[in-house]
Amino acid sequence: MTIYNQTLNTYDRQIVNWLIICALVIFGMIMLGGATRLTNSGLSMVEWRPLLGVIPPLSESSWLAVFEKYQQFPEYKKLNQGMTLGEFKVIFMYEYLHRVLGRLIGVLFFFPMIYFTVKKRIKSGLSPKLWGLFFLGGCQGLLGWYMVKSGLVDKPHVSQYRLMAHLGLATAIYGYMLWVICDLMRPVKSVLKEDSGIAYLSIGLVFLIFFMILSGGLVAGTNAGFAFNTWPMMGTDFIPAGIYGMEPYWLAIFEDILTIQFNHRMFAYFILCYSGFVAWRILRNPKRTEIHFRAILLLGALLIQISLGISALLLHVPVLLGVAHQAGAILLLSTAIFLAHAFREKGIRAIEGRIVESSFSSLSTQT
Repeated sequence: MTIYNQTLNTYDRQIVNWLIICALVIFGMIMLGGATRLTNSGLSMVEWRPLLGVIPPLSESSWLAVFEKYQQFPEYKKLNQGMTLGEFKVIFMYEYLHRVLGRLIGVLFFFPMIYFTVKKRIKSGLSPKLWGLFFLGGCQGLLGWYMVKSGLVDKPHVSQYRLMAHLGLATAIYGYMLWVICDLMRPVKSVLKEDSGIAYLSIGLVFLIFFMILSGGLVAGTNAGFAFNTWPMMGTDFIPAGIYGMEPYWLAIFEDILTIQFNHRMFAYFILCYSGFVAWRILRNPKRTEIHFRAILLLGALLIQISLGISALLLHVPVLLGVAHQAGAILLLSTAIFLAHAFREKGIRAIEGRIVESSFSSLSTQT
């Protein structure tokens, strides 16, 4: 019985290719969501219209009708009073493309999944994971509209809690899909006992980066990135006075701009140290040479991401740099998942090696 397959069968390869395409489109969706946020375009579409919303305004009268609806809501009245139709079209198209891409992802995922299911090309145990991803994708669409609704009532800003949840769920879908892809490409059954410690550390790193991304969602939701645009100091202090100054103090984690930016910085420093420790543990061990590349890749992605974050901060978060920083976070998460999965692969390869070695020993004894 083969425990570890060096090559994929035809059906698994088809599913891997399909999931890679889906993951890349989700990656693009997250980037487009960041651009939509940074250009203040997210509240330009004041209706959901899940089906008919795919069709954009096609005539001047249609554009005027959509613009008139927008003018009835707080963002226009309090922030964009006097905006021209041409200016409105720009922000509308960001949000429109973001929503259409979300629907496209649903189509791109659902119909191939049905095809593979009908053709019985999905291996045992994989189908629940795929349906789970589809369900989470549907929840993400609902959560996106729930987020937008929070900015259509009194204040022309979406709730930072809902924005954080929306970004977090998108990231979780992407991360889980990437893990499923890794499982398909490198089937695994267990982790070697001697690798369990570093394996747990690498899994912990995945979750730390995920929480760091959630922290970034709070920064975006409160516009905390536009305050204290100095580094390494926040203004004149490394630890500024007034952090956690709200009552109750824990509320500052989610609502105080000073505390939110401080926490985001501290998260970055902690992940830098944690990642360095994990990479050091791996690189110092000559028995893990096949994983060295993944550790180096992680460190490279981390340094790029920190550089992007500092640059975005110092330059007052220009759109392109802000989007690049968000892309860097997802790429960093990808490298962490790639590294964490390596220990499962290493474990199964070693188990297979022991079986082969045991088989040769048996044959030698019989001879």
